[in-house]
Amino acid sequence: MDIPVNIFEEGQVLLIDKPFDWTSFDVIQKLRNILHIKKIGHAGTLDPLATGLLIVCTGKFTKRINEFMAQEKEYTGTFTLGAITPTYDLESKPVQLKPVEHISEAAIKAATADFIGEIMQVPPAHSAIKVEGKRVYELARQGKSVKLEPRKLFIKEFEITEVKLPVVHFRVVCSTGTYIRSLANDFGEVLGCGAYLSSLCRTRIGNYSLREAMSIESFAEKIRIDKSE
Repeated sequence: MDIPVNIFEEGQVLLIDKPFDWTSFDVIQKLRNILHIKKIGHAGTLDPLATGLLIVCTGKFTKRINEFMAQEKEYTGTFTLGAITPTYDLESKPVQLKPVEHISEAAIKAATADFIGEIMQVPPAHSAIKVEGKRVYELARQGKSVKLEPRKLFIKEFEITEVKLPVVHFRVVCSTGTYIRSLANDFGEVLGCGAYLSSLCRTRIGNYSLREAMSIESFAEKIRIDKSE
């Protein structure tokens, strides 16, 4: 008996573990092909090099996307100290290399204090923010300089979980609108050695956890099994 696809057309919330090197739109396109529905969207972009929780809404539940996007988020990942990149992550090559051996673990952990609470953050020049109708990353790729204004956000928790120089492992709980890439770059500035985001995983959105999420492959297999029953 075929799976009642109308349950997805009516509205469902899917928790998907986004694969590395996929765009969030890639996930939506894949799910659209699996489910054969048009009304589907995600609640918060993850960069291609990031993994983790992507909330996907279908049918009538797409009206709840803004509600999910506004919720608190948790991330884990790594910063690499001793260099910066134009994109603040590994989508571009590290430049301005500096030594880091002199930086103590205590200094690294102490630097988190500058970022806890309400802060102002400038988004990355390579981001999807629109300026005069164009994505700023498109302008950046054309070599055009765009001045982005700092935005107010809230970082509830910022914890250094492990230090293996030049790599620093972290966990962050923050408000919507936080760019972890910018946090990496700003963290490197405070330490005086530069830093970029070298890995990122979104582990929670509101009360939804990555532990509850399914891989694309697992979800596709579930649909196939349900259809064959």
